[in-house]
Amino acid sequence: MKLLLIEDDKTIADYVLGGLRQEGHVVDHVADGRDALGQAMAGSYDVMIVDRMLPGLDGLSLVRALRAAKVMTPTIFLTALGGVDDRIEGLQAGGDDYLVKPFAFGELSARIGALARRPAPQATETMLSVSDLRMDLIRRKVTRDGIEIDLLPREFALLEHLMRRKGRVQTRTMLLEAVWDISFDPQTNVVETHVSRLRAKVDRPFDHELILTVRGAGYKIEG
Repeated sequence: MKLLLIEDDKTIADYVLGGLRQEGHVVDHVADGRDALGQAMAGSYDVMIVDRMLPGLDGLSLVRALRAAKVMTPTIFLTALGGVDDRIEGLQAGGDDYLVKPFAFGELSARIGALARRPAPQATETMLSVSDLRMDLIRRKVTRDGIEIDLLPREFALLEHLMRRKGRVQTRTMLLEAVWDISFDPQTNVVETHVSRLRAKVDRPFDHELILTVRGAGYKIEG
């Protein structure tokens, strides 16, 4: 694999470089965050190993900038900042994994291998379709058989969730978590109410139903 190590501590960098090169990897090393930004954008790497506390540009800002530039190289933070909030910050910034110093080289190697085996991210879809139903995610527009359907924001989110999972049953719990960000049962019929409203707009005016109830399980959309 071709790897990029972004680490300003010489002792740690030499240790990691030696171990990775012994395993047969090609490893580039940069000690400054700002220099690393250009290197990461110019190079084609399988995995990046990034320290958080870097001169020039800190690791979080570096990874955020790369993600904003659509550089999606799998990234593992290797850092002394090991609190729960630190790990959350790293993952929310665009990191794929987080390993705290001091660390075992074998674990770092295994995590790098796991990241490299992940499938490459797919291009973000901008148009969803099920039968004659179309959803334009850029224009936030829904049509069926060429007729525009006016949806409220929560109805749009619910329909998008179902369309992205065409043919797969979505339970009430799944929908609460995905659409309402609720991880407990609020003991209300909010899901059923919104599904009913969505059907009234998406299915009722047309000659066949797309949004189906799977008795005892949940809902799915199928054309």
